[in-house]
Amino acid sequence: MLLFLLVAVTGKAQNSWISEIHWRTLMDGMQYAELDAPEKSVVNDSKLSILKVDVRKFDFQFLTSSEHGKTMRTAPEWASEFKQNVIINAGMYKYNKAHSNKGYMKNYKHVNNPTKSSYFNAMLAMHPKDPKNPPFEIIDLTNQSWDIVQHQYNSLCQGMRMISYEGTGMEFSKRPDQSCSMVITATDTLENLYFIYTRSPYTHRAMIAFLQGLPLNIRTTVYLEGGPETSFYVNTGDTVIAKYGSYISNSCANDNNDHFWKIPNVIALRKK
Repeated sequence: MLLFLLVAVTGKAQNSWISEIHWRTLMDGMQYAELDAPEKSVVNDSKLSILKVDVRKFDFQFLTSSEHGKTMRTAPEWASEFKQNVIINAGMYKYNKAHSNKGYMKNYKHVNNPTKSSYFNAMLAMHPKDPKNPPFEIIDLTNQSWDIVQHQYNSLCQGMRMISYEGTGMEFSKRPDQSCSMVITATDTLENLYFIYTRSPYTHRAMIAFLQGLPLNIRTTVYLEGGPETSFYVNTGDTVIAKYGSYISNSCANDNNDHFWKIPNVIALRKK
């Protein structure tokens, strides 16, 4: 897991590198596409896997080992045990007994990590107290007050912001050339939710440019995980998409990982 110092980058968004995305419908409210990235990576297929979700057609949960038997599970195991259609890493975690998220995290009354990080400026929010709000949002904490946000949602998970609510990319000034497999979540201007995965390693700066160049009006974007812990699992009943990462340039510079790793904290989606 990786930790970076972030500062904002001003200026225009990157030029588009693709004019249209051909989506495949997996179920009502869920679409999937695989794209050739605009730059070749050093290993693997240089593809971006994108899952697009209409948040009002799914139920969301944060599932954590701290709440469920203090046992880490692989993404397929989380999905099978809790009967979920989608499992994605909820964020980077600490190697402590609780395997707590590196930022603030709670699920209703269960608190995985009570401490808000000063390094992370994005919050994944679900289970709104006002039912008029979307069931899942990604909040840019530089735009909305934490003092207000923390009382508006029953479940929250803090993460590392990559793109702001305005569409501005962050500059990864610590180890800017480090590349890795990764999974990301993002929203657009129409409140659609995206999960973006790549097995092939890219720098965070490169990935930001890729996302800004998509015809999706991407806004607040969060880095969830990198390297072999990266997990992207979809099971709709008749379709299974199972992908995991491998590469981190400064600690695991190979493409040898051949299985899902057990992870402690996940985002779970199930069709309503």
